[in-house]
Amino acid sequence: MIGIAFAMGANGAGAGQANGFTALLPMIIIFAIFYFLLIRPQQKKAKEHRTMIDSLKKGDRVVTSGGIYGRVTACTDADTVTLEIADRVRVKFVRSNVSILLNDHANVPSSGRADS
Repeated sequence: MIGIAFAMGANGAGAGQANGFTALLPMIIIFAIFYFLLIRPQQKKAKEHRTMIDSLKKGDRVVTSGGIYGRVTACTDADTVTLEIADRVRVKFVRSNVSILLNDHANVPSSGRADS
């Protein structure tokens, strides 16, 4: 009887290891799907935003994350940018709050002012 139990235990251990890998395989596949559909595009978008923020210069037309349109009048330091949102009205923003760069004529919304 001991011999039979020993023999069954040896086969069961070998089958259990293969069964453990097959149980882990769906988790690996799900992680790969999440990486390629969610994580990787998010990282690419963040990198593009960082590049846009670093390239801001005086005269650029931008939209902030709060929806305020303005023109960059000064980049005072690495973290702050000054926007002119109306005639002689200037507001300081943190650079990371700039969400859209409107220098491309295809992205410029129509407005009443010719210089906005």
